[in-house]
Amino acid sequence: MGPSMRPRQHIDRKDLYTNLEARIQYLHSFIDFSSNDIEALISGSKYIKQLIPAIVNIVYQKLLQYDITARALETRSTSYEGPVDDNLNENSPQIMHRKMFLRAYLAKLCSDPSTLEFWEYLDKVGMMHTGRGREHPLHVEYVHIGACLAFIQDTLTEALLSHPRLRLEKKIALVKAIGKVIWVQNDLFAKWYVRDGDEYAEEMEQKKVEAEGFLHGKKILDDIEEGLPSSPTCPFSGLSATTATTDACTGCGDKAEKEGGCTSKLPIRTHVETT
Repeated sequence: MGPSMRPRQHIDRKDLYTNLEARIQYLHSFIDFSSNDIEALISGSKYIKQLIPAIVNIVYQKLLQYDITARALETRSTSYEGPVDDNLNENSPQIMHRKMFLRAYLAKLCSDPSTLEFWEYLDKVGMMHTGRGREHPLHVEYVHIGACLAFIQDTLTEALLSHPRLRLEKKIALVKAIGKVIWVQNDLFAKWYVRDGDEYAEEMEQKKVEAEGFLHGKKILDDIEEGLPSSPTCPFSGLSATTATTDACTGCGDKAEKEGGCTSKLPIRTHVETT
């Protein structure tokens, strides 16, 4: 039976706005997010995690490149109590603090997406950027959210497709899977910005204020404790501006290479120049 002959599924419109699990199930069905994607993410998470420090630095270089996005970074976060630097740069205390959370968030994207908790946290991330759920509200307009997600996806895609030792079929599976997760995250941002479904506002779940990295009172992000290494130096320092690389994940080579340490290099996007 071809796709055109499949029974038409009923989707309850109200559920899309009042029931997160129903919304996630619909999105998964529509974009064909399956156990194959979950397996690809779990088995390939080591490759993505190895890229995270470089990606975080690149993302914050990009955000600091424009006054309108840099301005948002001047807002103190709920838990930040350190000094404020009027001349923001990559080494400013508040930027180092935000990098810590972005590292933990990207690592979370590599965890188990088969649980509802995974998607509940992504939904909370979307909500927190619209002035809700924080003691000190944060407002980031959606145009910048969408642009940043696209930039992260593009950077990840380029790095994964350039991996020197991943088989092509594994590259394809991993790029497809992480792309689907990012697009669901994009929807879970958009749902807090758009006005669709406003007639059900009174029946939507009301989010309570919690500290960043927590969901339902439980710590959901790892490695966000103060004092942890924050990789203040750029992983590309000392490399040419046109051929940036980062060490490939150990364990991707053959047995002999594993024992001697992985010697391959993983190409990744070059520095974003800022002024």
